[in-house]
Amino acid sequence: MISEFPWLTAIIAFPLIAALAIPVLPDPDGKNVRLYALGVGILELGLIIYTFATHYDINDSSLQLVERYIWVPQLGLNWSVGVDGLSMPLVVLTGFVTTLATFAGWNTTIKPRLFFSLMLVMYSAQIAVFLAQDLLMFFMLWELELVPVYLLISIWGGAQRFYAATKFILYTALASIFILVAALALAFYGDTVTFDFTALGLKEYPIELELLAYTGFLIAFGVKLPIFPFHTWLPDAHGEAPAPGSMILAGVLLKMGGYALIRLNAEMLPHAHVYFAPVLAVLGVVNIIYGALAAFSQDNLKRRLAYSSISHMGFVLIGISSFTALGINGAMLQMISHGLIAAVLFFLSGVIYERTHTLSMDKMGGIAKSMPTTYALFTVASMASLALPGMSGFAGELTIFLGLTTSDVYSDGFKTTIVFLSAVGLLITPIYLLSMLRRVFFGKQLESSDKPWLDAKPRELAIAMCSIVPIIGIGLYPKIVTQTYDTTTVAVAAHLREAMPTIATADNSSLYARTAWTQTAISAPAIPSKLVSIIDRTKY
Repeated sequence: MISEFPWLTAIIAFPLIAALAIPVLPDPDGKNVRLYALGVGILELGLIIYTFATHYDINDSSLQLVERYIWVPQLGLNWSVGVDGLSMPLVVLTGFVTTLATFAGWNTTIKPRLFFSLMLVMYSAQIAVFLAQDLLMFFMLWELELVPVYLLISIWGGAQRFYAATKFILYTALASIFILVAALALAFYGDTVTFDFTALGLKEYPIELELLAYTGFLIAFGVKLPIFPFHTWLPDAHGEAPAPGSMILAGVLLKMGGYALIRLNAEMLPHAHVYFAPVLAVLGVVNIIYGALAAFSQDNLKRRLAYSSISHMGFVLIGISSFTALGINGAMLQMISHGLIAAVLFFLSGVIYERTHTLSMDKMGGIAKSMPTTYALFTVASMASLALPGMSGFAGELTIFLGLTTSDVYSDGFKTTIVFLSAVGLLITPIYLLSMLRRVFFGKQLESSDKPWLDAKPRELAIAMCSIVPIIGIGLYPKIVTQTYDTTTVAVAAHLREAMPTIATADNSSLYARTAWTQTAISAPAIPSKLVSIIDRTKY
């Protein structure tokens, strides 16, 4: 009975069901609701860890713990969930960051019942996106998780919260239409109508349809990642969102874009990915350099960190475009690393804002003396963000560079150009991060401050350390994380390499190495055919 228990459905449903009790929960002193929400978050994280520790095999690249139930047969909509190496670590990251964000909202006094209800609803929706195996279900969940974020910004945000929330929902909701259009096109092609990921992957599409569907997905997921020029909503959203909202935005929501690019664009449409991979690499470089340069011009602390996130997501694009297991492995590691680093940076920004009541770096200078603990925590997180060796940021970015440079798919000239320009972004990153530290903590003392600022409290120290410890742990021993998805990234890279010879052309030598078109397999492990690979991923 335990082996047949619907573990994934339980993981998704628990926070949602728990949120329904908050409106009727007795709360005379305003403490019960936050204790209840935090308890639910911790229990949910415990359930996630227990499920994957006891019922998930990290050495199996196939889809595991699969659950399929007929939901709305008239629409062909099924409740279909499953987990593999791409989704499992991101589900754990979601549970971890969202639980910390719930704890970060401890002092919320404006509509606390609504606030913590939204946090739990968002908890369920985010996890469901990573576990969904039905494209129509995926689209519905993708839309559902937008609503709590919109409300968090518009109700608990800053002075320009309505503008930022409206811009966020317009960008993300309108872009999501491309998911629906592409999903319908793929589902109705051929003799059968299906939205199941596995069945869609088995279909043989004309290259024109693959390219159109890939473009639609790229626009939708590019807005969420975000990719230049679809990024402009992110600095506004971060600049106005409360600290818990920013933690979830940077720690989880951006990762949905990277995950979807691997899951749908690369896995489901491998032939189109061969055409688009160089474009992704170029867009990655643009993100890296543009985000780093734009961060220089920001006086608002959270907007600077937002542009830093845009820059760091560029490395994810390069990893996805590499055609190597090492590169895709690095993209996954970069997403997990950035989720932890960005969450703690935005949380500490919220701590500073609570004391100074400003996000202008020129108005909060000189606080290191009165807030030494906050300064130390912020400095460690910033060092991780600029990829200091020994921290997770360095491990992720180095793996991506190795994945690209060791790829035999691209020509030497193309690889050299991408690596060189990316390295320019790496040189700029320490400059704007160290400049941020100097202006925030060692700038001119605030004229309005006639007494020392209160340093980080035990609760705030605990939240920050919960992120910093795994950041350092992953940096010193990346295998803690990479072993959870190694077999899956190898299978994905093999699947992409199989698609290459079928679209070989004579005019691509400037981007691709000529030898790549004559190789149908990568060096070890053995690579199954497309059909065998996809069928193997459905074992349960």
